[in-house]
Amino acid sequence: MTATEISLREVRDSDLPLFWEHWSDPEARRIAAFTGAYQYDRALFDSHWAKLRADPEVLNRTVVADGGVVGNAAVYGPPDEREVTYWIDRAHWGRGIATAALTALIALDPTRPLYAHAAADNTGSVRVLQKCGFVVTGHERGFARARDAEIDEVALILRAV
Repeated sequence: MTATEISLREVRDSDLPLFWEHWSDPEARRIAAFTGAYQYDRALFDSHWAKLRADPEVLNRTVVADGGVVGNAAVYGPPDEREVTYWIDRAHWGRGIATAALTALIALDPTRPLYAHAAADNTGSVRVLQKCGFVVTGHERGFARARDAEIDEVALILRAV
């Protein structure tokens, strides 16, 4: 694995077509499992991103690796329920980008605790969260749109040090 320079920056209009491409990948959606209607419909996607970008409580960032846009990461929700989310283009999985991006993101938001959820069988995402200090606090069942089924989900938390 070669060293990759990772950075986060403000989301730009020019990032959105790339995010749509990333979020439209059927295999990535299947692995992520818990997807929204906005990941299947471009008009809903555009509306979703307009709301996210207008909300001052959402900390949105574009993930850049070696100068190219490879995904997005965010912290959202009220202070006592803030949650992290991230999406990295599948072509860049396995290079430590998600871990580096999430590490940088949580450094930008001092709110603790922070929460996360992932499909229990999405071991890559669960491992990223654990590398960033999140610990599993529970297991749930939830409907996974991308799989059209109810599946196991893990709940995680990042507490203050």
